[in-house]
Amino acid sequence: MSLETAVSNGLKRDIGLPSALALVIANMVGSGVFTTTGFIMKELNSGPALLVCWLIGGAFALAGALCYGELGARFPRAGGEYVYLYQTFGPLPAFLSGWISLIVGFSAPIAAAAIAFSAYLLGGDTVPWFTLELGGVQFLCLSPSSLLACGAVAVLSLVHCHSVRLGKRVQNLLTLFKLLLIMGFIMAGFWIGRGDMTHLIHAPANTATSAKGFAVALIFVSFAYSGWNAAAYLGSEIQRPARNLPLALILGTTIVTILYLLLNLVYLYALPPEQMRGVLEVGAVAAAALFGEEAGALFGVAVAFGLLSVMSAMIMAGPRVYFAMARDRQFFHSLARIHDVRKTPSRAILFQGAVAIVMILMAAFDQLLIYMGFTLSLSAMLTVAGLLRLRRSFDSGGTYRCPGYPLTPIFFIAGNIWIIFYSVTSRPLAVLFGILTILIGVVLYKIIWHRRTESQKLQVPGI
Repeated sequence: MSLETAVSNGLKRDIGLPSALALVIANMVGSGVFTTTGFIMKELNSGPALLVCWLIGGAFALAGALCYGELGARFPRAGGEYVYLYQTFGPLPAFLSGWISLIVGFSAPIAAAAIAFSAYLLGGDTVPWFTLELGGVQFLCLSPSSLLACGAVAVLSLVHCHSVRLGKRVQNLLTLFKLLLIMGFIMAGFWIGRGDMTHLIHAPANTATSAKGFAVALIFVSFAYSGWNAAAYLGSEIQRPARNLPLALILGTTIVTILYLLLNLVYLYALPPEQMRGVLEVGAVAAAALFGEEAGALFGVAVAFGLLSVMSAMIMAGPRVYFAMARDRQFFHSLARIHDVRKTPSRAILFQGAVAIVMILMAAFDQLLIYMGFTLSLSAMLTVAGLLRLRRSFDSGGTYRCPGYPLTPIFFIAGNIWIIFYSVTSRPLAVLFGILTILIGVVLYKIIWHRRTESQKLQVPGI
């Protein structure tokens, strides 16, 4: 059986290239590009260094997309890294990648994007109705903002439970709105904005950039670029996956890299480096500098609705990982069921939505975001290393082969090792939480594996 007609585990191949491309773009263009530039500038303190950092981050993401493209063409199944690692390194690394995806890769960012959406929409100053704290740590918060965030997650989860067709239409519309917002901001900023291009060459005091500062800046950049592998999670539902999956990954990453460079150029046009350093809402601040305070507030509301796109994209992609794990009896078996009529992994979608809602109410998402870059870099790096191992074992039978092999995967792995090294030295607490998450995953895997073994024994006569 060819890769084009490979069995898709009951899921319908209903996603064409445009929808797969929209999914990649929507996953990548989230809150990161509107929030991280100020922190990057704090590390670099230089306009040219800022643009170079975003360019290198795009190169890392593109190298990863090129490698994932070959893995996706070889194994056109739902699950992404889980499927690829299962084929190359076995069940334990595969399970850990799925576990990381559930906690760090999807549920936490969904919760964070939902809270950002509600905060932008309601102004972020809503008074909590009820809070529960133990030892100074907040465990529960009920407020208009948190309920709106939970509602947004619930509604989008139900949309994607309904059908792939409805889900992709909503996703495409939200992605189109976000792209029009960014492109409109870029064009209007250069055309009618009150900016100054001398900000680009303006050199504040202490502009020297260290290797450590640049690596820390790349941690923020890698967070903004995360999502370049989104289409890989829907391998069972993409039409002509050997062709369309690599194209979606590569084209989506390239388009987003260009948009990010132009958007950061507008930021520099609007603000000098010293006014950007450490600013969280750099997009709204830049809009206010270019067009006035009222326009800045309006842009903030538009960004809030743009966040619905990244929420929808992650709600669409993430459950395919847990679905694939459950199909292989590596996770809760009920998550392997698909809706009889809708042909969607509805239980996995609702499960992920419930985890995200719990995070919103417990306000635990901020702690997860601290170590997100570290743990996701480990998973992606190991996945690309699997391509090297796969090529040594047997030749590719697919129609797509990673360009520049083996330099492309080596470049990606080396870049992530550099980022991880400086993560360890500059953010040791984040690394500790990342390692703790992995250890919890190992324990959970052992429990599930033990139960699976006992179940198999019960099914064998005489045991």
